[in-house]
Amino acid sequence: MDDSGETDAFSASSVPSTGALRMHPLADRPGWQAVGEISLITRPAWEQTLHQLALSDEEACHLELSAITFVDMAGVSALAVAAQGLPEGRRIVLEEPPAALRRVLDMFWPDLNTVEVVA
Repeated sequence: MDDSGETDAFSASSVPSTGALRMHPLADRPGWQAVGEISLITRPAWEQTLHQLALSDEEACHLELSAITFVDMAGVSALAVAAQGLPEGRRIVLEEPPAALRRVLDMFWPDLNTVEVVA
């Protein structure tokens, strides 16, 4: 994470939109907006953001995911593991996650009460 409040992970690709994940803090609520892909290449930035969410004292931390173009199984698993480690009464609110992320959560973690999916 740099001084601008953004967390980045880039692939070796010369195309900026492929293999990149940009995390921007949300201005109006606690949490982050994710833009790009959640994959092997970008997993360190994703896991760092999830770790920061877990350290927050907020009851609900938001992940705005409408600009995620790809998420792999390990990225969903990292989210589930982070959510499982939250203290009682805390949750992660997923805003507009990709359909694949919702399906994987429903399939492998159907009773994960610490994740709330919104639209």
